[in-house]
Amino acid sequence: QYVPVKGDHVIGIVTAKAGDVFRLDVGGSEPASLSYLAFEGATKRNRPNVQVGDLIYGQFLVANKDMEPEIVCIDSSGKSSGMGVIGQDGFLFKVSLGLIRKLLAPKCEIIQELSQLYPFELVLGMNGRIWVKAKTVQQTLIVVNILEACEYMTAEQRKQALAKLSGN
Repeated sequence: QYVPVKGDHVIGIVTAKAGDVFRLDVGGSEPASLSYLAFEGATKRNRPNVQVGDLIYGQFLVANKDMEPEIVCIDSSGKSSGMGVIGQDGFLFKVSLGLIRKLLAPKCEIIQELSQLYPFELVLGMNGRIWVKAKTVQQTLIVVNILEACEYMTAEQRKQALAKLSGN
């Protein structure tokens, strides 16, 4: 089970809308809250279009055992910096936190090798959730399968699997 940490970027699923606050399932022991004002350019009149079931990529502003975890979709200067509602037509899946850390490492070979195979969008959450979208459903699922398998493959095995896919 994921334990929220202040500053972690995570993928949450909107489970409810209560007044000015959205409730997000982040895979922890309790839901996190997200204010409708915690989006770039949001005001009382200009509310973000967020629906129950949407995926949100955000960052923990508050995360300690005495308070409800709170997520924002803006950085300290009020910019979205890639956070917010994630597109509808990708694929969300869960991996171990160890694999997420590996994928988030700078110059991650796995992602560099995959991006030579197909163009795709990728969102990595510190809570073990990954969202992927490639050009076609088939390509998306191939990327998902490789990312899931990477955890148990050596670099050599991975290179062989990618070579097979790219037809080399």
